[in-house]
Amino acid sequence: MSALRLRPGRGADGQLDSEDKESELENKLDGETASDSECKSEAPPAAPVDDTPEVLNRALSNLSSRWKNWWVRGILTLAMIVFFFIIIYLGPLVLMMIVMCVQIKCFQEIITIGYNVYHSYELPWFRTLSWYFLLCVNYFFYGETVTDYFFTLVQREEPLRILSKYHRFISFALYLTGFCMFVLSLVKKHYRLQFYMFGWTHVTLLIVVTQSHLIIHNLFEGMIWFIVPISCVICNDIMAYMFGFFFGRTPLIKLSPKKTWEGFIGGFFATVVFGLLLSYVMSGYRCFTCPVEFNNDTNSFTVDCEPSELFQLHNYNIPPVFQSVLGWKTVRMYPFQIHSIALSTFASLIGPFGGFFASGFKRAFKIKDFANTIPGHGGIMDRFDCQYLMATFVNVYIASFIRGPNPSKLVQQFLTLRPDQQLNIFNTLKAHLVDKGVLVGSEDP
Repeated sequence: MSALRLRPGRGADGQLDSEDKESELENKLDGETASDSECKSEAPPAAPVDDTPEVLNRALSNLSSRWKNWWVRGILTLAMIVFFFIIIYLGPLVLMMIVMCVQIKCFQEIITIGYNVYHSYELPWFRTLSWYFLLCVNYFFYGETVTDYFFTLVQREEPLRILSKYHRFISFALYLTGFCMFVLSLVKKHYRLQFYMFGWTHVTLLIVVTQSHLIIHNLFEGMIWFIVPISCVICNDIMAYMFGFFFGRTPLIKLSPKKTWEGFIGGFFATVVFGLLLSYVMSGYRCFTCPVEFNNDTNSFTVDCEPSELFQLHNYNIPPVFQSVLGWKTVRMYPFQIHSIALSTFASLIGPFGGFFASGFKRAFKIKDFANTIPGHGGIMDRFDCQYLMATFVNVYIASFIRGPNPSKLVQQFLTLRPDQQLNIFNTLKAHLVDKGVLVGSEDP
């Protein structure tokens, strides 16, 4: 039996009997250990470590810490934007791989916090089970994606067809195996901590993996549904920081003391304007507006189609109250630009609450950042805390206001039926169309 890790200043001999250990463990999980005497016995927090690259340290050595941080964040933000455009140029497959890599890194950062805060390194099998559950959930979601968007390829290959047919059963069997392994790993006097970390893992999977799967779905609807929302979040983050840095005076929320109303409002207006301009530019290119489809003849992705009504210019009448000011009676714009206002509004008004949630999470466990992967920015999760919330909104928005039932999925399900079932559906559909006057009735041969 592995011993519990003890906090410093507990006693002269540093030992606890079994009852005291159980009580200590329960109090720790209930958040009741922050008593005055215990707080006094803790060691003072270590000074923050400067993780700025040496080349930037030398270049910015003469600046004050405030301006130095501003330049470090700015330079690395530009580097990340350039990297973002490079992976967009490389195509959908590379984007899918990048989304998976980001997802894995975010999962690792959050799980590591659980290990460190609750001293769960000595729990049997737990590290292995955490990554096993990540594998199971990814197998399920990516299997669903392959079945939806690569249906013809799946039906053409016998092994893929079998895996697709029994995909959900296999996924459930894999998860059930991990569940049984967890039950078998339960150890006396660790029960509560083990169940707590089991829940920690599953909430992390829900937040990270599920929403990264929605990002991929948005990507297949068209690159514009992937690029514009992500760019709006990035723009809002940058402009809110800029307005707050130069004009910020009024604190916005206690969870993030550096956030100000000036930055929040300035970021909102800047993001809406940015969304309108970016949408106008991208709506004119089929490579951004067409759904991403898999060409079975060439075994490659294609983004060629006839642009839908969303991406064709229309004339809109300007309200009379603005006509005298602008001097225009109509304005020519893409319908998608109107939708971009909803996307940019969400990114600037609701999206930041993902960051506030992350700030509250970090404060709850007394950490500054999720990790120190990116100097001046923290971990990958620090940069994507708003993106996951945005991805969910975009997916719901498309399903609610843009796209109705998906005909391709109906055809896929139709083709998997028995011939007699297909014939029955065909006759039912034919009779319905005849009643509607779409088809002229005829006798069967």
